[in-house]
Amino acid sequence: MSKHSQQKRIGIVGVPPLAVIRELEAEGATIFDLDEPLVKRDIELASSYLPRVFCAILRTVIINGLSLKLDRIYIDVGPGKCDCALHTATILADILPETTVITTRNQDRNDFGTPLCTSQMPLIDKISAITRSVQSTKPYQDLPACVPTAGFWGVPPRDFSLLSLFPETTHVYGWTRCMENKTPDNQKLEELYNSDIPTVFFAQSFCAKTALARHLANKHPHGLYVDCDVTAGNSAKAKIEAFLELSKPQKRECKGSKPEFCLLSSDLLNS
Repeated sequence: MSKHSQQKRIGIVGVPPLAVIRELEAEGATIFDLDEPLVKRDIELASSYLPRVFCAILRTVIINGLSLKLDRIYIDVGPGKCDCALHTATILADILPETTVITTRNQDRNDFGTPLCTSQMPLIDKISAITRSVQSTKPYQDLPACVPTAGFWGVPPRDFSLLSLFPETTHVYGWTRCMENKTPDNQKLEELYNSDIPTVFFAQSFCAKTALARHLANKHPHGLYVDCDVTAGNSAKAKIEAFLELSKPQKRECKGSKPEFCLLSSDLLNS
């Protein structure tokens, strides 16, 4: 039997603790991010196991789990993910008897930084790189920060096509920034935003984070709250396009203060 055929097939949900990823790297495991739509199957197949009022991400987890024949699944059920993930873990354990389902609670506090969130690149590429970074314990490449002209706050969407609407100089905030920093349970970092740039506050429909997204959008002087279920429809895309086109970033002088795009979660935690 070849070495490749002996590799364990491991699914992850959310951001597992760094110790788990380090263990999987040592095993040479093949890692599948079950939050992403990895298989072409109708999401309605998940309705036999999860109510439709569960977010599309967790319903996607079910579809992937049913399709990929995994050896183990590590699913974060702590405050860095959501309560619904805990119930999803119970269901996965029942419907996948040949897969070991292991719950984790990631409360890591070692800041990796967020160079991807503040770099200049297409937002699809940026958030794709952030989601892939969860599968590695390696430090990030030192990328220069760009001056932001727009903001994306929230979770990685199931439908990445809506990210194509944003300029390359978009800075990323919310849970996605926590994800890159490898500290998903970091409330201060998650609530960070830049009030000087137009910012879209996004969450998946039926996700508990819709409450925070809408709250922060109402506080932000140039904020737009958007939620989408399985796919981003034409209406949501048109709303984002119009918002970004009509909103103008507010100029400000730093006057010796630290620019937002140099701010890391360690600054927040030490404040």
